[in-house]
Amino acid sequence: MELHWIHESPPSWDAEKQRIVGGAGPDIFERSLIETAHGSLLPGDWWRVMAGDVVVGFGWMDVTWGDAEMGLAVAPTAQRHGVGGFILDSLAAEASARGLHYLYNVVRDTHPSRAQVSAWLASRGFKASDDGKLLRSVVRRQSGSGRSLPGSHGHKRGAAAHPRSNA
Repeated sequence: MELHWIHESPPSWDAEKQRIVGGAGPDIFERSLIETAHGSLLPGDWWRVMAGDVVVGFGWMDVTWGDAEMGLAVAPTAQRHGVGGFILDSLAAEASARGLHYLYNVVRDTHPSRAQVSAWLASRGFKASDDGKLLRSVVRRQSGSGRSLPGSHGHKRGAAAHPRSNA
C-alpha cells in the first residue's frame, strides 16, 4: 500500500477526522477533541495519511519548549498494515526537521488497549518517564552529509506529501 503524508494548513475538524479520530471512541482521545464542531480550527500541526484517494489515518503534534506531544489515529480498516508505523516515522521526521528534542505521548488510563499501545510505542523507541509520558528522543540529520546522527530512525522526508510503499 502506497501512503502519502499531507500537512494540513490550517488544520480543522472535518468528516474524516470525525470518522477516524472521533470514531475511535471517547475512552481513547479527549472528549473535547472528539466533540469539536465541524470546521473548527485545531491546535498544533496535523497531517492526513492517504492511500490512494482514501484517508487512512492522522498524525498530529503540538510543540512546547522544544518537545512535541504527538498522537495518531488509524482507520480500523487500515490497522495492522503499517499505517501507524508510517505515521510515527513521519512525525519523527517532522520533529527532527524542526530541531525538537523529544516526541512524547500519554496513553490515557481509560484507553481500552492501553498496555498494547504502550508496548507498541516502547517497541519503537519510546521510554516511560516518571510523569506518565512515553518519550522518544528525536535525532537530527547532519547537514550536508545525508547521514543521521546516533539513534536516527532513518526516515526520509519529502515535500508537502511523500509516498511510501508498504508491501
